[in-house]
Amino acid sequence: MTNEHTPPPLDEFAAHSDDHRIWRSGPIWMASDRRLARTVARPIAGFLRIEASSGIALVVAAAIAMIWANSPWSDAYLDLLHIDLNLDVGGFHLTGDLVHWTNDALMVLFFFVVGLEIKYEIVSGELHDPKAAAVPIIAAFGGMAVPALIYAAFNAGGEGAHGWGIPMATDIAFAVGVLSLLGRRIPPAARVFLLTLAIVDDIGAIAVIAVFYTSDLSMGWLALAAIGVLAMLGLRKVRIWSMPVYVVIGMFVWLAMYQSGVHATIAGVVVGLITPARPLLEQSYARRFAQQSMVDGVIDADELRRYRFLLGESVSVAERLERRLHPWTSFLVIPIFAFANAGIDLRGGVFADALTSPVTAGVGVGLVVGKIVGVTLASWLAVITGVGRLPSRATWSMIFGLGAVAGIGFTVSLFVAGLSFEAGSALEGDAKVGIFAASLVAAVVGTGLLLLATRRRKPAD
Repeated sequence: MTNEHTPPPLDEFAAHSDDHRIWRSGPIWMASDRRLARTVARPIAGFLRIEASSGIALVVAAAIAMIWANSPWSDAYLDLLHIDLNLDVGGFHLTGDLVHWTNDALMVLFFFVVGLEIKYEIVSGELHDPKAAAVPIIAAFGGMAVPALIYAAFNAGGEGAHGWGIPMATDIAFAVGVLSLLGRRIPPAARVFLLTLAIVDDIGAIAVIAVFYTSDLSMGWLALAAIGVLAMLGLRKVRIWSMPVYVVIGMFVWLAMYQSGVHATIAGVVVGLITPARPLLEQSYARRFAQQSMVDGVIDADELRRYRFLLGESVSVAERLERRLHPWTSFLVIPIFAFANAGIDLRGGVFADALTSPVTAGVGVGLVVGKIVGVTLASWLAVITGVGRLPSRATWSMIFGLGAVAGIGFTVSLFVAGLSFEAGSALEGDAKVGIFAASLVAAVVGTGLLLLATRRRKPAD
């Protein structure tokens, strides 16, 4: 959702500016020559702008959880996760532990950003032209169906059969992070292929959660959630754009969805999908006003306020919110989720038992083998039938490697595992072991296959 003409952040601009005359009273602290700013702040800001950094933060959080859960202080980890947090909303008293609120409330923000990304791609991105996106979309369906079938084959009729949705999803942050480590060896069209595939995977995972992992449905609360969504659409129709109004209604939709029995994270997706993805004003109008304002060389307070409004409304709400919230979900929400869900005590033969579990086998083979087979086979069918064509400068060996990378199912797979099995159960532990092992193998295998596929391609290409 980035624009190649978007100027760099102020701290980046300032840090690389040699002309300090642009500052009235000296540069801001981030751009100063102070040792802390130079050696800590600017490197951290640069790290946070790297595509792979969110995946690194996720891995670190998961590693801390795993080490802590298997240490002599594991009881302290469990006590932390099971701290009760109470919330009173009007006459409603909501209670749950840290894991509950992470999965049912904090993850709503993550799925809201996913909804924003999906909406933007449908309106202005790679999903806007169905024919151009045909191959990755079809590949995504193949990459969901084959892993689910493999899992079902391992667990048909068993107590773990309900977890068939676990190996379906692709973790966008990890997958894009792997490609970013390979640098310019991967052509841009291949990156777009994987991103589109992952986005469609997310749509499929969301649909699966809404339809197959919902119980005790309350039609009354669901109707109230629908009324909240209709209220948002009505406000859009009459062109009311006050953000606080939408925030309040969005919180009401979350509460109603939470009480309805449909997983509360669906509220985030729904609200994200109805967020406007087209700007209110044409950018040319904002530019004309800016040029007129610069005629006398002076900008007063009223002109500045109007200019800010015009600039802001010349960029869609979806793009602004996604840009603003993405760092929070990448570096706060997802690491907290990984920390709360990744800690599995593997002592006492748990790991050995997981290796012989059909749940672990179904998840592992589904993610590592199923994704490769599903993505490659579906892509081949789409190409030979004339529905679409391979991405520019991509080869079949590259598609094979991209299919392997798509087997990194960390975040959403963990989420579905928590919905499939009782918290703390052996089945949930087996599923998580399979997710960790398969995601690691998929990352290594995918990287190796892509290196082989691009070994004759010069990075400068």
